[in-house]
Amino acid sequence: MAVITKITTQKNNTERFNVFINQGAGEEYGFSVDQDVLISWQLKKGMEIDVEELEKILSQDKVKKAYNLALSYLSYRMRSEKEVVDYLKKKEYEEWEIHQVIGKLNEYNFLNDNDFAVAFVRTKKNTGVKGPKVIEQELLKKGVNKKLAEEALDEYSYAEQLDHIMKWVEKQARKTLKESEQAYQQKIIRQLLSKGFSYEVIEEGIKENVVSFNKDQQWEAILHQGEKGKKKFAHLSEYEYRYKLKQWLYQKGFPIDLIDQYLEDSRE
Repeated sequence: MAVITKITTQKNNTERFNVFINQGAGEEYGFSVDQDVLISWQLKKGMEIDVEELEKILSQDKVKKAYNLALSYLSYRMRSEKEVVDYLKKKEYEEWEIHQVIGKLNEYNFLNDNDFAVAFVRTKKNTGVKGPKVIEQELLKKGVNKKLAEEALDEYSYAEQLDHIMKWVEKQARKTLKESEQAYQQKIIRQLLSKGFSYEVIEEGIKENVVSFNKDQQWEAILHQGEKGKKKFAHLSEYEYRYKLKQWLYQKGFPIDLIDQYLEDSRE
């Protein structure tokens, strides 16, 4: 049995208290507790504490520490329940301790996967070019269940997706073009699919903002690809060289008349 001899406030944290005890050999430091634990156990000078009570006090205090840590983690931005669980696991808290913390956070609505998912979708759609499929995958990785993720994606309208695609396509068109118009369009589609947009909205977005190469751009592109082809087939005979180069450029998406013009000019 230990008797509490003194309780003092910690210098660096006024919400935690040092508890001193006497177990028969004089006063010594016993343990520290959060103010909520201090109040709930009504700890005070002269109070007797047995081993079982001490274990319960320290256990409750550890859960309180984990709870405060979770609150601090949540103070920077909204988190999913899984993110908080994973964070506390990294801090080496036990499953039962984490379970108690999560329960309390949910009770006070500090954790809400539905609200988190909605906020996450709103942020992602306004801070980059990501389609619904990619955003949904990110939500699932954060532990949000599929139903909540799908409901949250209602925040990302078809019109907003279309607007993102059109602006992105327009931006890409300003870059130096070194491929055929056909290859360029196919690349645009692949990139937008990888960003998580559906083929339906991509197709409409490209129709609304068609990128057509003018003659100078087409010629610049075939010159660039032609140089690659020349090196690739330089070891062949003249006949095989021209046949392979023509075939290769056609597979790159260039029209036959442009290829013939290029081959004719390259002979000079």
